[in-house]
Amino acid sequence: MLKNVAVVALDGVAPFELGVLCEAFGVDRSDQGIPSLDFAVCALRPGEVRTSLGFSVVVDHGLQRLADADLVGVPAAGISTEYPAEVLAALRTVADRGARVMSVCTGAFVLGAAGLLDGRRCTTHWLYADQLAARFPLAKVDPGVLYVEDDGVITSAGSAAGLDASLHLWRTEFGASTAAMVARRMVVPPHRDGGQAQFVQAPIRATQAQTLAPVLDYMAGHLDREMTVESLARLAAMSPRTFARRFRAETGSTPYDWLLARRVAEAQRLLEEGDDPIETVASRSGFGTAAVLRHHFARRLGTTPQAYRAAFRQRAA
Repeated sequence: MLKNVAVVALDGVAPFELGVLCEAFGVDRSDQGIPSLDFAVCALRPGEVRTSLGFSVVVDHGLQRLADADLVGVPAAGISTEYPAEVLAALRTVADRGARVMSVCTGAFVLGAAGLLDGRRCTTHWLYADQLAARFPLAKVDPGVLYVEDDGVITSAGSAAGLDASLHLWRTEFGASTAAMVARRMVVPPHRDGGQAQFVQAPIRATQAQTLAPVLDYMAGHLDREMTVESLARLAAMSPRTFARRFRAETGSTPYDWLLARRVAEAQRLLEEGDDPIETVASRSGFGTAAVLRHHFARRLGTTPQAYRAAFRQRAA
């Protein structure tokens, strides 16, 4: 269970990426019933650490603090050919004892230098993905995802993708409801559509529709009903062509894809929080049959409903 988080601030640390980890794991949200984590920022040695923007932050903890951490985060700190040997050794020790390590953006280069990306699937900002692959040829770099977790090593893409990876951890450790509460407090979507199929809840776009808001509310509230572009267009008092064009403009998606993402997300929630048979889950989430549900789970999540329940039902509980 995730209880203790430490973040390593290297010289030249990027303030935003450092802030992402502080916001995700360091804020006390216990007033909402969200678990409060023991959180600390660490450095090679306690004292001032200069950021990439020229100002400094004061860090109270040294690397010894990593010994108690269940998760160690490494924010971006500039790409270097050499990182402090003590930091790399400490990260290897963390991974060897079974704790998680997580990078944000180019923090992946630090993990690579520690040897933690060898043989693992990983990612970083798309601008630096080729460089990461060239420097660490044993790493399996995937530039097309927002984040990846492979055997306890989590890497995320550019800047804000660190929030996506952080919410993934909240979800796997404490369940979908807690992750959604954390996301709401940060005013971000629980998941973003990045074109990848991580083994997590189906992404839902953050874009808020304006003229189509009532239609989206109807769709989200009636997932188990049959819907067509024609029927939805009538609800919006538009022609089907105008409706489809307006829908994409306001949501960034087609009605079919938007509805499918919502249905997958609802199926995930039902699988996590209840014990209904797969057929019942398929019916309640709008897929009709278990076969159709399995088809879309395989395409979007790369798993089956049964396997998803086995993985996440226990964690949510």
